Amino acid sequence: MKPKSIFYSVMVLLLFVAACNNKTEKTGSKRIAVVVSTLNNPWFVFLAETAAAKARALGYEARIFDSQNNTALESDHFENIIVAGFDAILFNSTDADGSVANVQKAKDAGIPVFCMDREINSLNAATSQILSDSYSGAVSIGKYFTQELNKKGAYVELLGLVGDNNTWARSKGFHSVVDQYKGLKMVAQQSADFDRNKAMEVMESILQAHPNIDGVFCGNDAMAMGAYQALVNAGKADKVKVFGFDGAEDAIVSIGENKVAATGMQFPKVMAETAAAYADEYIKGRRDFPQKVPVAVELVTSRNIKDYIAYGKK
Repeated sequence: MKPKSIFYSVMVLLLFVAACNNKTEKTGSKRIAVVVSTLNNPWFVFLAETAAAKARALGYEARIFDSQNNTALESDHFENIIVAGFDAILFNSTDADGSVANVQKAKDAGIPVFCMDREINSLNAATSQILSDSYSGAVSIGKYFTQELNKKGAYVELLGLVGDNNTWARSKGFHSVVDQYKGLKMVAQQSADFDRNKAMEVMESILQAHPNIDGVFCGNDAMAMGAYQALVNAGKADKVKVFGFDGAEDAIVSIGENKVAATGMQFPKVMAETAAAYADEYIKGRRDFPQKVPVAVELVTSRNIKDYIAYGKK
C-alpha cells in the first residue's frame, strides 16, 4: 500500500473512533448534581442523600456538593457543574439573594435547577422551588409556646442564617402569635447561623446576661440542641422549655425524653424526592412546572411524638 493510501486509511480510522467516542458521550448516563448549603448538619445530610438516592433510582449518576454555608464556594460548585455538563441540579441554597446569580448561570447554560427547602429571591431563575411552609409551621409552634409558658415569662430567640428566607419566615410566624401576649417578653434575639456549636456558645453568653428565662425558640433543631446543652451546663435544663424546627433525629429523640418541648416537622424526603422526580421529568421533556411547591410543616410534641420518626412520620 502506498504511503498516501496509508495516510487516508489512518485518518478514516481516527474519524471513526472520534465519532464512536462522541456517540458514547451523548448516549452515556446522564448526571444530576445535588448542591446543599452544608453537610455539617444531619438534616441537610439526609436531604442531600435522599435526593441523590432518588436520582440514582431513576437511572442517573448523582454527585453531592457541599457549599459549607459559603456562597463563594457554592459559585465554584456551579461553575464546575456547568463545565462538566450535568443535566440538572437539585439545589439547597446558601443565600436567598446571593444564590440567584448561580442559578441564573445554570439556566443560561441550559441546566434546570430545582430548589429544595431553601428559597431564592427570583421567580424565573429556578425551574421550580419545593419549599417547606416555614411561616405556618412557626405559627403552630408559637401557639404551643404560649400555652406551655402560660402566656407569660421571659424568652430568647435564636435566629438562623440572616440571608436565608426560612430564618425570617419562621421568626415572623412565631412572633405573629407570641407578640399578642404582653406577658411574654423577649430578652434576647441573636443569630447562631443554624449551627449547633454556635448556638451553645450564644446561649451561654445570653444566660450570663439573662439567667432567669422561661423559654427558647430556635429557628432549627441543631440550634435547639445547642441551646439545650448550654442550659444543661448551666443547670437550668429542667426550668427552661426549648422549641426547635426541622424534625431532626436528635430533636425527635429529645422530645420523647421530655428534654425538648416541640419542633416543627419538615419533610425533607418529600422535598428531595419531588425535586429529583421533577428533574427526571424535565430531562424527558416536560417544561410546565409550578414555580413554588409548598410542603406543610407539622407540630411535634410529647403528645403526638409516637406518630413521628426522624425527618417524617412513622
